[in-house]
Amino acid sequence: MRDDEQEDRVTRRGFLGAAPSGLAAAGLLSTTAIGGQESAAKPNDPVTNNQSLDAENPDAIHPPATDAGGLPPFKYPYSLGEKFVLDGGWVREVTVREMAIAKTISSAQIRLSAGAIRELHWHSVSEWSFMLYGNTRITCIDSDGKSFVTDLKQGELWYFPAGMPHSLQGLGPDGSEFMLAFDDGNFSERETALLSEWMIHTPRDVIAKNFGLSDQVLQKMPTKPLVIFPSEVPGPLKDDQQAAAGVRGRSPVDYAFRTFEQPPTKSNKGGEVRIVDSKNFPVATRIAAAIVTVHPGGMRELHWHPNADEWQFFISGKGRQTVFATAGRARTMDFETGDVGYVPLGAPHYVENTGSADLRFLELFRSNLYQDVSLNEWLANTPPAVVAANLGIDKASLEKLPKVKPVFMPE
Repeated sequence: MRDDEQEDRVTRRGFLGAAPSGLAAAGLLSTTAIGGQESAAKPNDPVTNNQSLDAENPDAIHPPATDAGGLPPFKYPYSLGEKFVLDGGWVREVTVREMAIAKTISSAQIRLSAGAIRELHWHSVSEWSFMLYGNTRITCIDSDGKSFVTDLKQGELWYFPAGMPHSLQGLGPDGSEFMLAFDDGNFSERETALLSEWMIHTPRDVIAKNFGLSDQVLQKMPTKPLVIFPSEVPGPLKDDQQAAAGVRGRSPVDYAFRTFEQPPTKSNKGGEVRIVDSKNFPVATRIAAAIVTVHPGGMRELHWHPNADEWQFFISGKGRQTVFATAGRARTMDFETGDVGYVPLGAPHYVENTGSADLRFLELFRSNLYQDVSLNEWLANTPPAVVAANLGIDKASLEKLPKVKPVFMPE
């Protein structure tokens, strides 16, 4: 490397590393007390900005002095998503087009009125879904042509592998709302394969021949895509299950997961988590999940995930997280109901409840298994002399670290 290149690299790296403290010293960036030093006074902002947005993002207005620039935004509010409104419901989505960092998982939020049907369809990607509200009846067939029909309520979830045909229907009394996630950040709900659209673009005589029906019977087939459409609230579940079973019978594969029929995977004073992956939900081979609750004053401990990027959806509450990356980069962002978050593979982070109510959110990973590495557990299971030499913490204090990952703090 030439001397001038080396000098430029060092100068730029030094500038980036020193920028937060340098700007703070100049009175342009607020700081907090570090290492016992007094914090600088927070400067005011004489220019009027979007005050509502500023109030929702205090760590963007006054970032911690530990933040260091260079990380792209890892938050996107669903409220900014374009809503596709139909007779019987609506759809909005967050893909890599809305959130450039989210490369491995895209998502769609769907609302169905009571009786409304998300028409018979399938995807080229796997679909994972979490019930946010109400009740939904789902139907599909497996690769052997056997049927699966069941009802799901708030907090429960389903999974359909790529290519498996299915439908979704809102039940009484007020339909449903759910979050879909797909194992490809580029995938859009608009790329769904729709039965109605397929039929529209297939010659009518071919359809008649395929079904063994007369052309006259097919005259009332849709002439435009249905996507979501109103219908009657279906009858008892057992009737649909029996009718769909036909000669093949019911599928032995369970595509639904009854979340609250299992105890939390981990629970303590700081919060609780339920992990759902291929170990307890065998059909979910492409997406692993954690359903997380952080209690007021609690924190999802410092950790990272070694096997996949983390996609998040904040169901309720308020929180913040700092994501750390290589080259001394870090950024803190605030989250609340309806926000999507995204953390790259291997990037250390935490999620802290900053509100007065429980913070609830989903963690999804494009993997068959959930994996995380706890900073507490790592340090507690490393020779104390090594940790003390690295962190400058005395061995007596290191003995107080949790020996097994706490997941949440306080324990």
